[in-house]
Amino acid sequence: MAYHAKLQIPYAPTETTDLYPESDGKPMAETDLHIHWIIWMREALKAHFAQMPDVYLSGNIMMYDVEGPHRKSVSPDILVTFGIGRKFRRTYKVWEEGKPPDFVMEFSSKSTFRNDLDGKMALYAAMGIAEYFLYDADRRYLSVPLMGFRLVDGAYVEISPDAEGGISSAVLGLDFHLLDDGLRLYAPGVGQWLQTPAERAERETEARLKAEAEVARLRAELARLKERL
Repeated sequence: MAYHAKLQIPYAPTETTDLYPESDGKPMAETDLHIHWIIWMREALKAHFAQMPDVYLSGNIMMYDVEGPHRKSVSPDILVTFGIGRKFRRTYKVWEEGKPPDFVMEFSSKSTFRNDLDGKMALYAAMGIAEYFLYDADRRYLSVPLMGFRLVDGAYVEISPDAEGGISSAVLGLDFHLLDDGLRLYAPGVGQWLQTPAERAERETEARLKAEAEVARLRAELARLKERL
């Protein structure tokens, strides 16, 4: 029987892919610590908005502000957009989506914090992104490790911490808190701290094992009482 090799069609960039590349060639983050918190944030937000199919959550995706050769590109660590639907996208083109993200967040590092506070902030403001948050996981580069900004008349105004030290995101309906073990999100509407699915499963397992241990202890105590009768 003759073997017919499957035809391999080489990848040929088009004018569109050249103008709107799907990657900037940069790594997702500088260190394991940054990667940990970026992934944690995405998983926690994904679980929180799981029942809202119109919410698009992504990160490290190439985003373009305007159509044509004068477009500017940026790749936020986290972006959240309401009302455009949840689906896989190769890039985020503002003119095709009909709106910019409502919220973006950068995890600042030694090589990025200056641009996060300068170039990226100016671009996000020009795009009309309502809220811009920054987190310095190393706690070494930003003036304070957690910062939040809200767009007012085309410029970002820093959000003041509340009485508990949290920074409230009006867009997400969540409070960002800087704790000893890192960054945490609190949902005041339901009175709960956000968890990733892995964290929730771990706590459920711990609770189950604790309950089983308590049942075993009570059975042992009951057996001892029966022996005394």
